[in-house]
Amino acid sequence: MVTEERSREAQSVVDLVTGWAAERGDVRGVVVVGSWARGAARMDSDLDLVVLTDNPRYADADLWTGLLGGQVTRLAEWGPPLKEIRVRRPSGFEVEMGVVPVSWAHTEPVDAGTRRVIGDGHRVVHDPAGLLAALSAACAS
Repeated sequence: MVTEERSREAQSVVDLVTGWAAERGDVRGVVVVGSWARGAARMDSDLDLVVLTDNPRYADADLWTGLLGGQVTRLAEWGPPLKEIRVRRPSGFEVEMGVVPVSWAHTEPVDAGTRRVIGDGHRVVHDPAGLLAALSAACAS
């Protein structure tokens, strides 16, 4: 069971990151993935967001701690494309930012890892060029 306060915090983070992305032409998309996207979050669930960009500076941990508040609890790379920055906010809520190149969303063919992430539940929150909508459709077929 997720409290109303945690739900509000999760939505606040999504809104914050979406607003940030909308101000940057080199951020091509943002998608919520995992348990929060599929409506199965628990109190110990982290919020997983994937940022689609070819700008490597957005994988800088200081950017995300500055935007989200809190401290970095993990930096990791998953496969060649995804750079993970996990931030624990002052409330204890953890946000996992995954920064990926635009090629992560290519649909011909869809990468197996990308298909798994999208297929596990996703909600597109910023998609100015429709790249994530096309990826979503490709993963559904």
